[in-house]
Amino acid sequence: MISTTLSPLVEKLSTLLSAHPAAPVLVALDGRCGSGKTMLAAQLARQFPQSITVHTDDFYLPPASRVANWEQIPCANMDLERLRAQVLTPARAGQAVPYRAYSCRAGAYLPEQCFAPQPLVIVEGSYSCHPTLADCYDLKVFVTCSKEEQARRLLAREGERYSGFTARWIPLEEEYFAKFQIEQTVDFILDTTC
Repeated sequence: MISTTLSPLVEKLSTLLSAHPAAPVLVALDGRCGSGKTMLAAQLARQFPQSITVHTDDFYLPPASRVANWEQIPCANMDLERLRAQVLTPARAGQAVPYRAYSCRAGAYLPEQCFAPQPLVIVEGSYSCHPTLADCYDLKVFVTCSKEEQARRLLAREGERYSGFTARWIPLEEEYFAKFQIEQTVDFILDTTC
């Protein structure tokens, strides 16, 4: 389903939560950088206060653990195994979710945070719909916007770092989307172009 409004997604999540009251619902929000994944996660968390939000940005690999030429391989800077083991598996089992985020800016793991079990688990960020994680979710969402809107948002958000997005991150993400047909395999597409 493709939508330009949040209402159908909220309805779908409400239906899933009602249909599975004893089991958590896990949703992935993947999509283009600058498309509004983080904002969407925050909106959903407000709409569904009994939820936790986890960001894939917390699961970057430390530079020493990355493969050679990682800058040219989509998702090679991510620790999806740790995301599955520390977040998705315990969340699916209705257990607490303890993990340590890796901060690229600090170059270190941050202190452990622990989320109590909740009915809704939102996993927000690039590569959250990677095929190695696809079986973990009840709903997979692709967030997109026009290239012009993406450029406008990233330039406003990143300033002088914008050229790094156009040179590195956007091409890697687009390669990932194409290689694994992410847009074609999700359950819901949200276009946030204004």
